[in-house]
Amino acid sequence: MGKTAIVKIMERAAGHPVQVGDRVWCNIDLASARDFGGANCVLQFEKEMGKDAKVWDPDKVAYTFDLQAPSHSEKVSNNQKIIREFAKRQGIRRVFDINHGIGQHVMLEAGLIKPGDVVLGTDSHMNLLGAVGAFSTGVGNSDIAAAYISGINWFRVPETMKIEVTGSFRKGVYMRDLLTRIVGDLGAGGLDFLAVEFTGETIENATLAERITLCSMITEMSGKIPLIMPNGPVLDWLVERAGPEVIERARTLRADPDAKYCRILRYCVDDLEPMVSCPDAPDNVKTVREVAGTPVDQVHIGSCSNGRFEDIQAAYQVLMAGGGKVSPHIRAIITPSTREVQIACAKAGMIEAFLEAGVVFTNPTCALCTAEHYGTLPSGDVGCSTTNRNFIGKVGKGSHTYLMSPATAMATAVRGCITDPRDILN
Repeated sequence: MGKTAIVKIMERAAGHPVQVGDRVWCNIDLASARDFGGANCVLQFEKEMGKDAKVWDPDKVAYTFDLQAPSHSEKVSNNQKIIREFAKRQGIRRVFDINHGIGQHVMLEAGLIKPGDVVLGTDSHMNLLGAVGAFSTGVGNSDIAAAYISGINWFRVPETMKIEVTGSFRKGVYMRDLLTRIVGDLGAGGLDFLAVEFTGETIENATLAERITLCSMITEMSGKIPLIMPNGPVLDWLVERAGPEVIERARTLRADPDAKYCRILRYCVDDLEPMVSCPDAPDNVKTVREVAGTPVDQVHIGSCSNGRFEDIQAAYQVLMAGGGKVSPHIRAIITPSTREVQIACAKAGMIEAFLEAGVVFTNPTCALCTAEHYGTLPSGDVGCSTTNRNFIGKVGKGSHTYLMSPATAMATAVRGCITDPRDILN
C-alpha cells in the first residue's frame, strides 16, 4: 500500500516508519511565534528553564509581528519588547518586526519554509503553509516553549482526504469561490483532524496565491493540514527563495499513486459561481446571486487568505471596470499581506488609484481578522471581508460579516451593496 504525503512527511521528521493513528515525536524545523502569544512563550520558557537557558537552535526560531503592527497599546508594545530582548539574548536573527507583514507569508518569502518541513506557530492558520507542502500547525504557548527546549514535539498521524479539482474558472470567479463552496459542502467539522491533499489539473496550474487561499480555511473545517506539493512556477519561486533542495523534497514527498484515502471528493470549476459565507459562520454558504443587493457599511480586502498581489490586482480590475470610485456610503480598506506585496502594488500604480478611489490602503498586517485592529465594526454594522472567519462579533460586538473573494468585495464597495463581480466585469 502506498503512502500519503503526510505519512511521508512525518516519517522524515520522526526518522522511522509511521502509520495512520500512530503518536510520534517529530523534529521541528521551525518554531515561530507572533507578537500575540510570543511573549508568553518566552516567559514560560524562562520560568521553566531559567533566564540563562538557551533555545535548542536559534536558527530554527522565528518571531513575526503581525497582529498589531505597529502596536496601538502599551501592553502590545511591552510584549513586542519582551520578544525583541529575548531574541537578542538568544542570538535569534529571524525577527520580522512591525514593517514586514503576516507571519506565514513573510516566512515563505524569506525562504524559511520547504516541502516536508515541520513548522509550529502560535496562529490557528499556520497550516496554510501546506500550500508549499509543509506540515505546519498552530499550537499553544506551551508547545512552543517545549520546542525551544528540545526541538521536538509529538503528533498523531492523521488520515487523509483527497480533493481533486478540474476545469477552469470563468471570468469573475476565483479560487476563493471554490474554497467557499468546499467549506459549505463539508461544514465546520467536515475535516475533523484530517490531512487533505488537493490535486487535479486546476491545482497543478494554480498560482502560489491561489494555493495559499485554498489552504487558508482548512482550520474552519477542523482540518489538521492541507497539502499541495509545489510544481511548475510555484516550485521555481520556492527554489529561488529556499534553495534547490526543495526540488527533491517536492518529488519524493508527493503521495504515492496507490496511497489510501479515507474519502475522495471531486470538483469541476467550469460552472462555479461567485460564492459567499453569510453571517455568522464560514460554512453558512450561498451564491452571491442569492444575497445580492444586501446593504453593506464596510469592505475589507486582505488577510492571510487573500492579501497577495494577485488578490489585490483582482480587486483593482473590478474597481477600474466599475468606474474607479467606491460608493460614498462604503468604508473600503485594503491590506497587503507583506511589505513585498505592498511594494509590488506601489510599482504597479495600484495604490495611487485605490487612494483616489476613496480606499484606505494600509500597511501590511493581519488587519481586520479580529476586533484588535483599526476599522473595527460598530454594533449593527454589516461588513464584507476576504478574511477566513465571520463569527458574530469577530470584528466588533454586534456586527455581522460576509466572507467573499477580493473581486466580489470590490464589486460590493463600488455598488454599495453585495454585488456579483461579473455584473461589473462582463
